[in-house]
Formats: sequence, structure tokens, C-alpha cells
Amino acid sequence: MKRIVRWSILVCALWLAACASLPVSDPLTVTVAGIEPLPGEGLELRLAVTVRVQNPNDVAVDYTGAALTLELNGRNLASGVSDRLGTVPRYGETTFTIPVTISAFDMMRQVFGFIEADARGEVRYRVRGKLEGGWFGTRRFSSEGTMQLPRGPPAAVGG
Repeated sequence: MKRIVRWSILVCALWLAACASLPVSDPLTVTVAGIEPLPGEGLELRLAVTVRVQNPNDVAVDYTGAALTLELNGRNLASGVSDRLGTVPRYGETTFTIPVTISAFDMMRQVFGFIEADARGEVRYRVRGKLEGGWFGTRRFSSEGTMQLPRGPPAAVGG
């Protein structure tokens, strides 16, 4: 029994030491750098979303694929994946394109969302995704904020 307890303590100590030795890194900064239309199918709208990924760490980030989800006002707008291989250099940045799809139902939800957002005068957005890098190399990212909606032209005074 004592032997099992000793081995258990040794295994736990080694496991904790291994976790403590993992490097601590800052999150990647991901922004949408551009959006271009792509040919769609049926009731879908397809877009090529170019993202800029900045790596504020001393170690390059290798990736073997990427996934991206765009939300407006808390509602899903578009999602897409890419099997692109690449590297974000240490203290560097790179851009790449992910094709995304917007379904007809997501477009309808957004129309209703913009009707609600017009009363607030702003739209909340969120970009989430991941760069796939294997078991311990996958890096998730998220960016969010608000955009002010343009106001209509002022009403004419007089007559």
C-alpha cells in the first residue's frame, strides 16, 4: 500500500512540474483586414475574409488550419474554415484569407438585429476562432467591440 502511495505522489509531482514548465504566452491579436465577395450557392452568401494575426510572443506560432466565426449583436453571421499551413513569426504578423458562409437564415436574423440596433445607434461585433497547431499548439483568439451606425441626413427645416 505504501508503495502505491509513493508512486502516486511521484507521478503527481512530475505532472505538476511538467505543467509548470509550459511556456506562458500572450494571446494573439486578430483583426479583420478585408472582406471580398465570393461566388455563392443557392441561398448562401460567400465571402473571403482576410485576417491579420499578430504574435506578441518570443516564439513563432505554426498552424495547420484555421477556423473563424463572425457575430453581430450576439447573433451568428458567418463561419468558415481553411486548411492553410503557415507560421506567424515571433514578434511578427501575417495575413491570410478564410472563406466564410452566411446562410439565408443568418441574414434574416441580422436584418431583425439591425432594426433593434438602429434604436441604440451601434452594432456589437465579435470575431472568434482558432489556429490549429496540434495537441498543445492550438491557439484560440477572440476580438470584440462596437461600431457606430451612420445617422441619416438631418431633416430639412422650413419649406
